[in-house]
Amino acid sequence: MSEFTRRNRALTAGAGVAIAALALAGCTTTQDSNGGDSGSSEGGTITIATTNAFTSFNGDTPEANLDTNGMVGYLTGVSGGLGLGGFLRLDSDFSVLPNTDFGTYETVSEDPLTVKYTLNEGLTWSDGEPINADDMLVNWAISSGYYDDAVLDASTGDVTNGGTQYFSLAGSTAGLDTTSFPEIGDDNMSMTITYGTPYVDYELFNPIGKPAHVLAEKAGVSEADFIELLNTLPEGNPEAPVETNATLKAAADFWNTGYDVTSMPTDESLLVASGPFIVTDFTAEQSITLGKNPEYTGDMSPAYDQLIIRFIGDSNAQVTALQNGEVQAIQPQASADTLTALENANATVHSGDQLAYDHVDLSFGGVFADANVREAFLKTIPRQQILESIVTPVNPEAEVLNSQIFLPTDGDQYTTAVEASGYDQYTEPDIEGAKALLAGATPTVRILYNTNNPNRVDSFRAIQQSAQQAGFVIEDAGSPDWSSLLGSGSYDASIFGWVSPGAGNAALPQIFKTGGGGNYNNYSNAEVDALVDQSQVTVDADELADLKVQIDAATAQDFYGLPLFQSPGLFADNGSVTGVTYFGGQTGIVWNAQEWTLAG
Repeated sequence: MSEFTRRNRALTAGAGVAIAALALAGCTTTQDSNGGDSGSSEGGTITIATTNAFTSFNGDTPEANLDTNGMVGYLTGVSGGLGLGGFLRLDSDFSVLPNTDFGTYETVSEDPLTVKYTLNEGLTWSDGEPINADDMLVNWAISSGYYDDAVLDASTGDVTNGGTQYFSLAGSTAGLDTTSFPEIGDDNMSMTITYGTPYVDYELFNPIGKPAHVLAEKAGVSEADFIELLNTLPEGNPEAPVETNATLKAAADFWNTGYDVTSMPTDESLLVASGPFIVTDFTAEQSITLGKNPEYTGDMSPAYDQLIIRFIGDSNAQVTALQNGEVQAIQPQASADTLTALENANATVHSGDQLAYDHVDLSFGGVFADANVREAFLKTIPRQQILESIVTPVNPEAEVLNSQIFLPTDGDQYTTAVEASGYDQYTEPDIEGAKALLAGATPTVRILYNTNNPNRVDSFRAIQQSAQQAGFVIEDAGSPDWSSLLGSGSYDASIFGWVSPGAGNAALPQIFKTGGGGNYNNYSNAEVDALVDQSQVTVDADELADLKVQIDAATAQDFYGLPLFQSPGLFADNGSVTGVTYFGGQTGIVWNAQEWTLAG
């Protein structure tokens, strides 16, 4: 599955709030590519199971950037990134599919880069309020960091100049942070943004996220007054910070944490959606139910009445639920045991590589402030053993992953990156080499991982046993609440996975740049920052690939951590639902849920 999260620092998130930000983990139907049959009246309920539990109606913050949160945001259309209720989503081959039933966008100038977004007439939110340019302007403000004037400490994320960081993003403001204030159409149905520099991912920005009228209400003002504030408030200048604007701060504070939930909210404004689905029920740690959005008029309304997503962390329990008919489709953690169980259950299996990888990250500071200690620890990680115990039984052709940026499916680019990074020297442990670097020291290392994820438990145990041979004292800092602890400073190393949306380059500033939204280990290198910045304005494919290789090599030289393996992906159904097909991006099994139908 996929997993990723946290950091309410200088956060700079995947453009478009999550333009194409990484998320924390764990052939299509015969319908046209624009969606399902909105005229069908089949009705009924489809129930599926995923690994991670739902925690927030806003998966675009560092603390809530989990795959299941993203799935719900994708279906309801309020994720601020790619989804069913905005301007675009991805097809099965990761190509962009414009949602023309929602609106259109066009490049009106390439120099300077200028893009115009136009909403279709008559669109409304699920509460009946109109969708207009107010909503696009608010999402642009969130995604661009336009009003921020804070300078943040690289190691702590604390504001050092008295300025303000308003919205905490899981990805990066890179690209949109160069845009000037948008031009709004006279009918308040279009928004045109102009970039100060070329932006590599400009086609992936979706200017629809949370409703403007809801954020305005939470800030204690009318929508009109909130939009007037955005129009009159000056752009933030970190060199001359000003007093925090209380209204914008109130809206930002709610966006940052107000959507986090531990039960079905009584405040229905948290549920407002623009897509074909709307949340109708939620029980923490158990399930979330989505029904049809009564105000949705697009082409992707499902034929069935409701979708229930159950949270079942144990893969065997998912298979049992599928076999018993408690659920009709599942997305379990891939393993040989799971595949065998599915075969015995006569399930239909949909499998493939995920655009995801497991990795070990080292926190820069504390025990790992010393580069020798970082290098020594990396030398103890038994990557080949971990691969053979977790992945090889599912994919006998799999190899240890030797890049933080490229996957083996990237071909020559991956090969070039491996040659530059040197990660392949860490395939097998070098205990004697680690001992020499430690020179008799016995550092204590606290390792964070998901105790409910069998693969992460296996990885931890293998690392613990190996590292102890070199003299490390390994403390088990595992937790079922691992995602909320990322970036907390309560551990020294972490084991988790990143899953890509399948398009874009926003992951580079998200995890490698100083203060990035997914930079949970406080990594900071001025050279890497410069390379990352350059990557966001480089549109030539060959030049961009070279920059990625340089970033990969530079982080490896800093002993950033180690990639472990590309994650295998697995869906399965019991034949009672049709249309389930494999997708390796972060929306996982629900990527085409609008097209599913009940069999028979």
